[in-house]
Amino acid sequence: MPAHIVYDYASLGSVIRYFDSTPKPPERFRKKLAAWKSRNGVGRLVKKEPPRERPTYSSPACFTLHEGDFGQDGIVVISVRRTYSVESDLHFEIAERPAIGSVRVLQSLGDSPELLHLAANKEAAERWLASNRYSRAYLEEVSADEVGADVIEGRAAA
Repeated sequence: MPAHIVYDYASLGSVIRYFDSTPKPPERFRKKLAAWKSRNGVGRLVKKEPPRERPTYSSPACFTLHEGDFGQDGIVVISVRRTYSVESDLHFEIAERPAIGSVRVLQSLGDSPELLHLAANKEAAERWLASNRYSRAYLEEVSADEVGADVIEGRAAA
């Protein structure tokens, strides 16, 4: 599916797979493999930004995928996130949607909320929030209505 479908229909916390439909090169071609990996992967949808119109420029809507955290002993050194425009030439698919009853920990910055953490339940979300202080964080439960609307409107995970 094209990128704008992810922006329009995927909910925060969904796992999104992106790919360019090219075959994976053999391991011995390290540079080609690195280039292929930059255009083929999986991430969790953490933010959607609306289009922006400014006097000097305009930008299309975009979304950000969190691909992983790197570090050790519970200390995150690098957090890998990639932002894609709705005009991206890559193909996207919704691999997994947040489960009913899971709780999003969101932070409100600017025009749209950002997903900080996806917890299995409200207690787990509150524990995470207590150990990770954010000034504008709030909780949002994934409801059966949200998941049901996805199924009724034909947005089931691909």
